Amino acid sequence: MTRIVVLPHVELCPDGAVIEAKAGGSICENLLEHGIEIEHACEMSCACATCHVVVREGFNALEPPCELEDDLLDKAWGLEPFSRLSCQATVNETPLVVEIPRYSVNRAKEGER
Repeated sequence: MTRIVVLPHVELCPDGAVIEAKAGGSICENLLEHGIEIEHACEMSCACATCHVVVREGFNALEPPCELEDDLLDKAWGLEPFSRLSCQATVNETPLVVEIPRYSVNRAKEGER
């Protein structure tokens, strides 16, 4: 198991959390399994940017993002140099500290097609 520290998020995780994550699963899968309801509008198929997170510690231990993930990240609210789509970032043995941005861009939820 790998430790993921989730920094406080006003709606999803007000007090923050420390979870024991399964290596080989995505950050998104692990958050959901521990009751942290991060948005994932495309059902984790790398087709949106609603599951955007900022990896505050452990970023360099993750596999680099693919070109599609990089393209989608450009649409994420609050993009930072250590941003990842949580559905695409696979947890390994390195502990992580992640921050879920306060907002996400969910065009389907906002009525856009």
